[in-house]
Amino acid sequence: MKTRKEALTYGLSFPETYQDAPFHDPNWQLVRYKGNQKAFLWTYEKDGYIHLNVKVEPEKAFFWRKVYPSVRPGYHQNKEHWNTIILDGSIPDRDVRLMIAESYDLVSDCPSKRIYEAVKKIPYGRVATYAQVAEIAGDRKMARAVGNALHKNPDPENIPCFRVVNAKGELAGEFAFGGSGAQARLLEAEGIEVIDGKVDLSKYQWKPERKLVKQYDKEWNRIESDADI
Repeated sequence: MKTRKEALTYGLSFPETYQDAPFHDPNWQLVRYKGNQKAFLWTYEKDGYIHLNVKVEPEKAFFWRKVYPSVRPGYHQNKEHWNTIILDGSIPDRDVRLMIAESYDLVSDCPSKRIYEAVKKIPYGRVATYAQVAEIAGDRKMARAVGNALHKNPDPENIPCFRVVNAKGELAGEFAFGGSGAQARLLEAEGIEVIDGKVDLSKYQWKPERKLVKQYDKEWNRIESDADI
């Protein structure tokens, strides 16, 4: 990712977002979340490169700066909670998208971050339903939001969305990462039998302990409170 257009297009792909130019200066183009009108992506050109300002958890701010020299303390923003990404081609697109997605999660009231963390808990060789993931993420009623979040999975190598199936054990008709048949192949590689596009939930469904679900819910309530900065 090297251009402003690429960054803005990705930022606008998240739910309830819009583009803004608050300074009446075309060099500053922002993407905001409609729910609270807060910006999670700032774009501007400086020193010959497009720069992005994104919100970040304090502990991750230093992690990204250490990994990539082109990630620096937020330009003209709180250095503890914002990073500046320089699109000079040195940062893989996957990580640029991940940092933008993390910023969106922190600024918005979108539950996608909780959903991704819940999916990471599904053990190897097991599957979970959308409703099950929603429950672990804090609200069983947001099963549809699980599907939307997984189709925008910013890190498929570490967020195993292929382990999520519907209430009947059916696979996604067109898996978001890898095309038709990819989900079945990934599940079969973990020893999960797929027959006619379905998984036998009685054999392969993950059954976390109830106290574990309550623990996740408590942890996320704390994290959301801490992130409200």
